[in-house]
Amino acid sequence: MTDRIESHNNEEFHIGKKIKDELVRQGRNAPWLAGQVHCTPENIYKIFEQQWVSMPMLFKICRVMDFDFFAVCSEHLKAEKSKQKVTENR
Repeated sequence: MTDRIESHNNEEFHIGKKIKDELVRQGRNAPWLAGQVHCTPENIYKIFEQQWVSMPMLFKICRVMDFDFFAVCSEHLKAEKSKQKVTENR
């Protein structure tokens, strides 16, 4: 597996952006999330910039936001595998 993971629409998969987007959708902000996962808002802003975050931190974020980012990652993986099979069958 490569370090560069792309989504099915040729954009890089970026969990930090997905976390930020969901946080905005929920009407919440970085300081709120920081308080919930016991870190600084600056650390949350750094997470927004990261393509990947640690599993323990992602688990905390999932729990406090009541959103399954692991499922988002899994769906991405399924889409990539499907895309790969189509390409191989050509």
